Amino acid sequence: MASTSLLKASPVLDKSEWVKGQSVLFRQPSSASVVLPNRATSLTVRAASSYADELVKTAGLVPLVGSNNESWCQGLDGLSSRTAAYYQQGARFAKWRTVVSIPNGPSALAVKEAAWGLARYAAISQDSGLVPIVEPEILLDGEHDIDRTYEVAEKVWAEVFFYLAQNNVMFEGILLKPSMVTPGAESKDRATPEQVAAYTLKLLRNRIPPAFLSGGQSELEATLNLNAMNQAPNPWHVSFSYARALQNTCLKTWGGRAENVNAAQTTLLARAKANSLAQLGKYTGEGESEEAKEGMFVKGYTY
Repeated sequence: MASTSLLKASPVLDKSEWVKGQSVLFRQPSSASVVLPNRATSLTVRAASSYADELVKTAGLVPLVGSNNESWCQGLDGLSSRTAAYYQQGARFAKWRTVVSIPNGPSALAVKEAAWGLARYAAISQDSGLVPIVEPEILLDGEHDIDRTYEVAEKVWAEVFFYLAQNNVMFEGILLKPSMVTPGAESKDRATPEQVAAYTLKLLRNRIPPAFLSGGQSELEATLNLNAMNQAPNPWHVSFSYARALQNTCLKTWGGRAENVNAAQTTLLARAKANSLAQLGKYTGEGESEEAKEGMFVKGYTY
């Protein structure tokens, strides 16, 4: 899944170069399959086949009429037939990302639309035999403090799980991939990893095992925050599902040049090992590069 962001991060955006980028991240063809049904581009990775068998256009995030300049995610029309086809091609997991913006409200309409869309997608995916990754992302944009993020996330998650239940989604058959509870990227009140862990774990007390997205944090921040959560008492194995927080330094090292592939793979392996230790609560932060400390937040970023 991480390699899809090469479409954004690589200086070369044509499909042939994107496929080359796959080999930077993974040397051998994968036997696992995933489908990402709602991005600006959708990818099906077929078992033991190439990494870009199928690249198709979908609607993705579009303006939500009647809201505070917010977005909603199109793509439910025809999803049942698409997920059934993806299952036949070898996919076993599905991913659907929707976003909520704190500076723009969020409006009750936007929260409800996001929650309902995620619930319908999850129900359709499960009906097709896929495990849905449910991703209600609270965007980092804004000057708000961590308490405001917690307040909004609490409402969003409540709506998501209400509509998941309304749609008869099996909670034990989904993966929750939420944002960590952090201050806005432009907040003057920064939070320590221990504070992020405390707020996020508090929000998770009656939720299912999650795998977190990095959401524009620096590589180092995402790893430190994950590590702090796993060092704190909690009933879950708290894992990760990072894109930029695994790829950023790797992609900069690669730069689209064949002679940099080995160095880029070494960098990727180092980040993977760091987060592997963090999900055990054993990460120390020793030996991190300056690049890993660079923030990746982009105001108003769109996929």
